[in-house]
Amino acid sequence: MNVQLRVADDWVEVCERARLTPGRGLAALLPDGRQAALFLDRGGRAYAIDNLDPFTGAAVLSRGLLGTADGRPFVASPLLKQRFDLETGRCLDDDEVAVETHPVRIA
Repeated sequence: MNVQLRVADDWVEVCERARLTPGRGLAALLPDGRQAALFLDRGGRAYAIDNLDPFTGAAVLSRGLLGTADGRPFVASPLLKQRFDLETGRCLDDDEVAVETHPVRIA
């Protein structure tokens, strides 16, 4: 099985499903040169957001810690600890900041 992200109007294969470990992130290079941060929660659901931390400009979100707040899955940046909702990309600590999310499928 492979993990695919929707980028623009196309599904792009980014890695094998076996490379994802529940509770840990993985960075993937997209065709346009950006990076996505891929996550698999302990329930088996996959998420993808941009890997670039908007507060520092560093490509580090894939190395963040996963958690939940009010039932919402998030990743906390490993640098300044801002939390980003994995479903919406919204920063839980600053309503004016968000990262892009990418639809994911495992095929």
